[in-house]
Amino acid sequence: MSEKEQKVPKGETPRNGGKDNQKPNIPKFPIWIYVAIFVGLILIQIFAFSQDPASRIEYSEFLDQVEKGYIEKVVIINGVQIEGEYKPQFVEQGVVGKRIEGESQRWNMSAQDSGNRFTTTMIDGDELRPLLDEHNVKYDAKVEDNWFGSLFIWLIPLGLIVLFWLFIFKRMNPGQQVLNIGKNKAALYDKQSENKVTFKDVAGLEEAKEEVEEVVEFLRNPEKFSNLGGNIPKGVLLVGPPGTGKTLMAKATAGEADVPFFSLSGSDFVEMFVGVGAARVRDLFKQAKEKAPCIIFIDEIDAIGRSRGKSAMAASNDERENTLNQLLSEMDGFKTEKGVIIMAATNRPDILDSALLRPGRFDRQILIDKPDLAGRTAVLKVHLKKIKISDDIDAQLLASQTPGFAGAELANMCNEAALLAARRGKKSVEMIDFQDAIERVVAGLEKKNKIISPNERKIVAYHEAGHAIVGWYLEHTDPVMKVSIVPRGLAALGYTLQTPLEDRFLMTKEELSDRICALLGGRIAEEIEFGKISTGAQNDLERITNMAMAMVTVYGMSDKLGYISYYDSQNPDGGMFGFNKKYSDKTADLIDKEIQLIINDARKRTKELLIKHRSKLTEMAETLLKKEILNSKDLIELLGERPGGNYPIQKEDLKKITEIKNGKAKNEGDFVKNESAEDGAEKSAKTEKKTVKKKSQKASDKLASKDEKQDAKSEK
Repeated sequence: MSEKEQKVPKGETPRNGGKDNQKPNIPKFPIWIYVAIFVGLILIQIFAFSQDPASRIEYSEFLDQVEKGYIEKVVIINGVQIEGEYKPQFVEQGVVGKRIEGESQRWNMSAQDSGNRFTTTMIDGDELRPLLDEHNVKYDAKVEDNWFGSLFIWLIPLGLIVLFWLFIFKRMNPGQQVLNIGKNKAALYDKQSENKVTFKDVAGLEEAKEEVEEVVEFLRNPEKFSNLGGNIPKGVLLVGPPGTGKTLMAKATAGEADVPFFSLSGSDFVEMFVGVGAARVRDLFKQAKEKAPCIIFIDEIDAIGRSRGKSAMAASNDERENTLNQLLSEMDGFKTEKGVIIMAATNRPDILDSALLRPGRFDRQILIDKPDLAGRTAVLKVHLKKIKISDDIDAQLLASQTPGFAGAELANMCNEAALLAARRGKKSVEMIDFQDAIERVVAGLEKKNKIISPNERKIVAYHEAGHAIVGWYLEHTDPVMKVSIVPRGLAALGYTLQTPLEDRFLMTKEELSDRICALLGGRIAEEIEFGKISTGAQNDLERITNMAMAMVTVYGMSDKLGYISYYDSQNPDGGMFGFNKKYSDKTADLIDKEIQLIINDARKRTKELLIKHRSKLTEMAETLLKKEILNSKDLIELLGERPGGNYPIQKEDLKKITEIKNGKAKNEGDFVKNESAEDGAEKSAKTEKKTVKKKSQKASDKLASKDEKQDAKSEK
């Protein structure tokens, strides 16, 4: 539970309703009392029922006393222990035994008025009867049971077994007793006056926030809607990719609502025992109905809401399906009561059961998608308030450089920038820190100390140069912003950073084809330069194959197959064991040929382009081997202006920057001809900031003014 949430114990209503409903506290004895009682029983056994050590004699002495006629009678107990009495006259004479007086006689319960008793232990198998008969000693035998010792021997193993099983049950179900295993694990949250999440903390999700605010408003002022005949939605399902803010929206609802808010995960219903999931659902709704009106939030509901009848063991008794059936009955069944609103979140709506998604259960499905340019700007402004930044930070510029980032990724990027600035000893976070943080989030951690052989380093340089040149000269590819041969992440030995300057929601066949060419550029550059290929293009080939397959089987971009899509959104896995396949083997063979045709055409175009610009390829590879990193300024100097345009820095801007820089250096008298790559990158970043900001603003205005873009977004 976060710091902005406060957990209220079960059985209490928010704020002031807990005292009246609390169960009376049952006094519990501390464990030391039980230990003291146990030790007392042991001491009683030892001191009260034990024989006096002074009355014990050796067995050889006993035999000698029998022969001398000192002993009057003996009792053999359990065939081993001997208890006997001396003749009184010999005790009075002081020949044997002794008198017991005072405190010793009072506390020793086995002692008599005189000390004429003794004990000894006989040797097993010794024939004692002839000796006793010879000297006229009375004798008897009896069997005694030590009930306390026997009971103690039985209680120790039994107690250990009980403790072991209690320990096992506690580990399997922490915080719960064995008899309470059917109780739900929902946490009840209260509206707090401070340190809470509100709708003001949710940025970039205006449409979704408006939908959820309406539910909260209905709970606050139901007459506003009921006067017009409106009913409160029974269920609200938050749908969206991971990291987009579904749980954050639920936290804001808990902070804004004036009603009890139950929160739990879908996996909390799952247990190893049969029937526990359904029992917990019943207990949850029973507790919620007692506190109605209220809200129940189930995170990751796909853990129990998966479609029924599609598993390999569909005919068996599935515990998850029993839990789902009970949930469906509680949400909209025969005994359904009003006042309980269900909120749920999932990033896999395609696998949820259709009965769960129908109106009457989840009346409202709210899409929480990745934010657009304006949404990313709003999200960044929220996160930038939490860190100390310099004056030159522009949230809109950062938003334009992070297309496709979700809210969680933007928060991670801001945190990485702050950590990098602290590592560098800065007093505030600067723009260069955010640039490095973006690269770290996209490409992974930079590994400058990784040792690569000169031959492999050369292969990587030509590979990345091939990507960059193809991406630079083709019209429909994203602009190349940076090329590096510094290893990053788990397996990347180099990378080419291509960043779109605006949000895209549709792609044409030509754009997909150019992207395949850009991905093939690295492998073909190796083939042209070295006459052989390496394993460095594994990820490129995987993405190419998936892209070409999607063009043929999903988007209907094949001339021979026509406008046909074999993708099933209700069954994205294609059916178990291929039973639901929509095409024959002959069509599958045709699909393979079409995929191969698309990749071969792209390969041919890419090879022709790289052969045409062979000199640029060699020059860029050699420059990469020297500098390791090429930014926008270096790319324009090497390759000239991008033929397709759509680049934040133009050659004319670069000339003006160079003239201003040279003029300033001559006036100051400290112009250095060979400027370091680090200074050039910093000045280029400032220029990119101004130009990208203008282009990002134009793209934002264009998206806001055209309804076609909005329609395309809705269809996506």
